[in-house]
Amino acid sequence: MLHHVEIWVEDLAASTASLGWLLTRLGYTANSQWANGISYSCGEFYIVLESGPDAKKQRHDRLAPGLNHLAFQAGTRQAVDTLAAEALERGFSLMFAQLHPYAGGAQHYAAYLEDASGFEVELVAAK
Repeated sequence: MLHHVEIWVEDLAASTASLGWLLTRLGYTANSQWANGISYSCGEFYIVLESGPDAKKQRHDRLAPGLNHLAFQAGTRQAVDTLAAEALERGFSLMFAQLHPYAGGAQHYAAYLEDASGFEVELVAAK
């Protein structure tokens, strides 16, 4: 079981507006904030967005070694569709649009989204 994930971001305000918004829509609660970061928790697990002085100022590259994306259970197919539509209104873009919502295969209903900083999230429907 993961304890936490820390994501270094280029622009904390922009990432809070996109990824932070998404986390709260998925049931996470913002529980700690400081000058260079914010923490979102769900139960004992938490995710940190941080942009301190050591973080490089560059767009996230999901194809470089390291984290490619985070996948979240997002409820029913309708919940995935609703959340994806809301995310598009908040600056996310739909990845693999020609294959949506089956970009992960015929049995995998999901929305693959990318925020303006290049960070990918996958919203997965329950089976």
